[in-house]
Amino acid sequence: MTYLKRDISHALRSAVADMPVVVLTGMRQTGKSTFLRSEPEFKNWKYVTFDDLAQLTAAKEDPEGFVGIGAPLIIDEAQRFPDIFVAIKRLVDKKRMPGRFLLSGSANFLLLKHIAESLAGRAAYFTLHPFTRREIEMSTENEPFLKTFFKNQLLPRSRSFIPLVQDEIVKGGMPPVCLDLVKNRTLWFKGYEQTYLERDIRDLSRLGNIISFRNLLHLAAYRTATILSVSQLGRDARLSNATTTNYLSILEASHVTYRLAPYLKNKASRLVKSPKLYFGDSGLACHLAGIDNLSTNPFRGALLETYVAQNIMSILHATWQEADAYFWNVQGRNEVDFVIEAGEKCMVVEVKATARWGSADLAGLKSFIASTPRCIAGILAYNGTEPVKVGEKIWAIPITMLLG
Repeated sequence: MTYLKRDISHALRSAVADMPVVVLTGMRQTGKSTFLRSEPEFKNWKYVTFDDLAQLTAAKEDPEGFVGIGAPLIIDEAQRFPDIFVAIKRLVDKKRMPGRFLLSGSANFLLLKHIAESLAGRAAYFTLHPFTRREIEMSTENEPFLKTFFKNQLLPRSRSFIPLVQDEIVKGGMPPVCLDLVKNRTLWFKGYEQTYLERDIRDLSRLGNIISFRNLLHLAAYRTATILSVSQLGRDARLSNATTTNYLSILEASHVTYRLAPYLKNKASRLVKSPKLYFGDSGLACHLAGIDNLSTNPFRGALLETYVAQNIMSILHATWQEADAYFWNVQGRNEVDFVIEAGEKCMVVEVKATARWGSADLAGLKSFIASTPRCIAGILAYNGTEPVKVGEKIWAIPITMLLG
């Protein structure tokens, strides 16, 4: 199989030239190991994985000797032996130089306190998200549309875009599924879920009741792209608020879910202050919700938004670290799916699942722009083919163009 270039490669190359430790995390099966073994930049690095019992045992017997071999070292699945981070800290403190260690794992090390403290000030952190549409289409050599449009608000001349196929949302971005490497994606996702429950959860937490955690996992899938209410989710799962909060932190630490914060930098009244909950992969969310066909499903809009979100977050994290993403919601009045902020400016995006749109679909964009002078553009991302300017600071943009 041909190796597909990942957007994050340039950022990671820059980081290893500047920092002694670089950490790459992400959901299980997003392609971290393939990336580290296939990128030309790392071909001369020594690669070890703590999935290999012999290497894990050697590290446990002599952590400092294991990491002190001299060559630049990649340690995959590093979270399986947290004590290795203390040994790395000691070695870096003795001789600080860039490009010494590249650590990878299916856990958010920033959320694991003992690890974050060991590497504080010594490491740069990156997340490898599921495959984006840009990466699948092999167009990573081009600057992302979002970044270019933020700079100049210009549309390409005389170009038509194909609509997003709904099966792309159901597939998501996990390499074996989105690249059609497996014949039965349902069976693959079932195996993924089982591996996650039996292995990652036990690596991250001493979880006593795996059944209640699994129930919450499935219930959370129905709430992707919605404002998070811990108490309501806990009631549906028949769990206490404390247990629900703990389970959600595990989901976040393993990159299965993440939270999008509200945009609060304006004076509009009754702003929602709770975060939105998103699944890291729309395909996994579809599987956990038991959805294989979106054509008439009531969750179609939420799952499309989840797909767009995972693409946007990957683009920002990999190619535009200066930018942050938020959502905007004024209770009972107006909302916007995404606010992208960089420096003193911001741009808003509203996602619509159909190929047709009307003036009512622009209400949230118009309200945000009117209340936020720093906003330079509003985008209605719709599933059509033609980009067009539809008003002052407002454009209708095909979803596939937005994600390019």
